[in-house]
Amino acid sequence: MVDERVRSRGWRRSSASINGNCVEFARDGREVLVRDSKAPDGALLRFSGESWNRFVRAVAVGGL
Repeated sequence: MVDERVRSRGWRRSSASINGNCVEFARDGREVLVRDSKAPDGALLRFSGESWNRFVRAVAVGGL
């Protein structure tokens, strides 16, 4: 179960999301949390801010 501190984060998703079914992310200090929008109380993935930023840059330039 996800605690209230995580649940109340400012979760964001892509503006290209169709039907709201996609991954969501939220910043938590130096980490970035990622979850499935269809299961908001389910498992979370945690990434360092640096790793997340590299991932986003790679997606933006078509590297993935």
